[in-house]
Amino acid sequence: MKNINLFIGLLFSTIAYTQNTFTLSSKDLGGQTTKVQEYNGFGCSGENISPHLSWNNIPEGTKSFAITMYDPDAPTGSGFWHWIVFDIPADVREFVTNAGNVELGLAPKGSIQSITNYGIKGFGGPCPPEGHGIHQYIITIYALKTDKLGLDENSDPAVVGFNLWNKTLAKASIVSYYKR
Repeated sequence: MKNINLFIGLLFSTIAYTQNTFTLSSKDLGGQTTKVQEYNGFGCSGENISPHLSWNNIPEGTKSFAITMYDPDAPTGSGFWHWIVFDIPADVREFVTNAGNVELGLAPKGSIQSITNYGIKGFGGPCPPEGHGIHQYIITIYALKTDKLGLDENSDPAVVGFNLWNKTLAKASIVSYYKR
């Protein structure tokens, strides 16, 4: 009888640990960022192409999404925001490659790409200082409990971050590394 109870206990704990969770993935990006994503400017000469992103296992109650890319290793004292997108409709499940280029209009209709720490709207790829070592770039998808943040394309990254913190149901991230 003890063996049966142990088996049933293991079965239920395995089921509990294999539940589908909110997940972010990319066809373009692995553990290392490349010249394709590297910023073009600010001393860097990359292609500044935002990666493909897709997400699944959406939390119940999600009304919109947001995406950020953040470098906590930047020598600024407060990190560096490379990409901020919000008001992504709840039925969207992916961003195509280069959707961070606002001039191309590839981002889903209704989404807002606001100002980064480069002072631009849209994707601004990695550009760590030469010789500063490896930086981590955290791309995060937020499932939000509101359909709109009530902000616009000129919103400061810290203000967007505060509003995301206040309205997040769940989040998932990809971490990539880069150095020059």
